[in-house]
Amino acid sequence: MATLNHLPTSSSSLSPPLNKTHHLSKPLSISFPFQQKPQNTLHLPSLKSSIDLNPTAATATTLKSRLQNNETLYGLFLLSFSPTLAEISGLAGYDFVVIDMEHGPGAISDSLHCLRALSATHTPAILRLPESSPAWAKKALDLGPQGIMFPMIDSPKDAKKAVSYCKFPPSGIRGSAHTVVRASNYGIDEGYLSNYEDELLIMCQVESEDGVKKIEEIAAVDGVDCIQMGPLDLSASMGYLWDPGHKKVREMVSVAEKGVLVKSGSKSGAFLAGFAMPHDGPDELRRRGYHMVSGAVDVGMFRSAAVEDVRRFKMSLIDAAAAADDDDNNKREDVTGADEKYWSE
Repeated sequence: MATLNHLPTSSSSLSPPLNKTHHLSKPLSISFPFQQKPQNTLHLPSLKSSIDLNPTAATATTLKSRLQNNETLYGLFLLSFSPTLAEISGLAGYDFVVIDMEHGPGAISDSLHCLRALSATHTPAILRLPESSPAWAKKALDLGPQGIMFPMIDSPKDAKKAVSYCKFPPSGIRGSAHTVVRASNYGIDEGYLSNYEDELLIMCQVESEDGVKKIEEIAAVDGVDCIQMGPLDLSASMGYLWDPGHKKVREMVSVAEKGVLVKSGSKSGAFLAGFAMPHDGPDELRRRGYHMVSGAVDVGMFRSAAVEDVRRFKMSLIDAAAAADDDDNNKREDVTGADEKYWSE
C-alpha cells in the first residue's frame, strides 16, 4: 500500500518525500492536477419518497367500492381461457370479466395469463372456482383477482366456510405467502394485509332449491358481498334441465331475488348478481335490482358469430345458384321465343 513516504515525486504539485525525521510546522496539503473546484450540488429526493413502490395505491376504484356506490356493473364470462379474448373483452369496456374455472378447461396457471391480459386493460377479474375448498381459494386469491366466486353454496354454513377461506388467521384459515405472491405485487405492496379484506369481492353462488330456501340467511353472512344466481343448475335441481324458463323455475328465481334484495346494499346484506338468459335479458335483470349482470360468455359469442358467418356464406351460395338458374331459364325463354318468331315468319 502506498504511504506518504512513498508518494511519487514526478508532479511538481507534490511536496518532497517525507521521512520520520521531518517536522512539519503546518498541516500538509496535497493537491492533484485532476481535481476540480466544487460545483453546485444537485440534491435528489430519497428513493423511498420519489418512487411509488405500490402502483395499486389505495386510491384505486374496486368492484366492491363501485357496488357500494350503487353502480350497476356489466360483465362477461370467459370460458376459453384465451388471453387474447380476455384482452379484447377488457378493451371492449366490460366492467369485469369472470374467469371460469368451474366450467372452462383451464386452471390456476391458465388463469394467470388471462389476469395479466385483463390487467393491461385495467379490467377487474373475478375467479370462479371449480369447487368451494380452501386449497382452490388459496391458489386463486394468491393470483390477485378483485373477486372470487364460490359455486354451490346451499346454506349459511357453506357461506361462512367460503368467507373463512378468503381471510388470514385469526379471521379465517387462508394460508399465507403474502410476501411473494402476485396478490401483493410479489411483496412490494406493503399495504396488502391492511387493505385486502376491504378490496376483495366475495361472491357466493346459489343454484339449488335448498340454497334458495336459505338465501336470506346466506346473504346476511358477514363477509358475503354478492349472491350470484345460477339459473341453469337451479332449473336442473327442480327437474327442468331443458327448460330453465319454466314457470316454476322463474317463480323460484323470483323468491331468491326477493330474499337477497330485502337487505341488498346494507351492511348486513349482499348485492345481487346474475346471468342473462334468452328468456331473461340483461335489461330485465337490471330493472329487477341486479347490481352485477353478466350478459354473455366468450365461447357462446364466438359460436354465434361463427355459425352466423357460415350461414350467411352458405345462403349466398344458394342465392347465387338460384340466380344462375333464373339466368338459364331466361336464356332458354329468349331462345325459344326467337325460334318461334323465326318459324312464324
